Amino acid sequence: MADSPNFDLQQAHRFFSTECFNKTWDNIEKDGNRSTEENMEMLHTAIASLWHWTQRQDVSPENLSIGYWQVSRVYCLIRQPHNARRYGLLALQYARELSPFLRGYAYETLARAEMLANNRVAMKVYFEKAQEMLEQIEDEEEKRLLEKDLESIS
Repeated sequence: MADSPNFDLQQAHRFFSTECFNKTWDNIEKDGNRSTEENMEMLHTAIASLWHWTQRQDVSPENLSIGYWQVSRVYCLIRQPHNARRYGLLALQYARELSPFLRGYAYETLARAEMLANNRVAMKVYFEKAQEMLEQIEDEEEKRLLEKDLESIS
């Protein structure tokens, strides 16, 4: 085993969990204008962010649900629905006892993964569950965000 690092490991995990999350988000927002290299960077930073979150002492189910959701969304964007489903189910597992917003997004990414997999029956089930969560969201901004993302699923 390597010697202890000469820096605060928890501080490094805090830095990289956030930095990688934000870098992933920057690539997500490029829509379809990403190169193959940017797609790979997006995937790598999403997984790195999630891993750094798992190493943090202050990690919560909310952090993990969001992290798994982000990885699932990236897999949707690079058209790997089976991996998207795997991470979407983990997002849902952590969101089960959380807000309707986070549960709604877990269902949203699962609906998106099933859409990509051409599994219309499962897509419809997850989409309807996301819609149920949407109706329970009280914060208008959160409601608007989820509603907009659900509109892109057909």
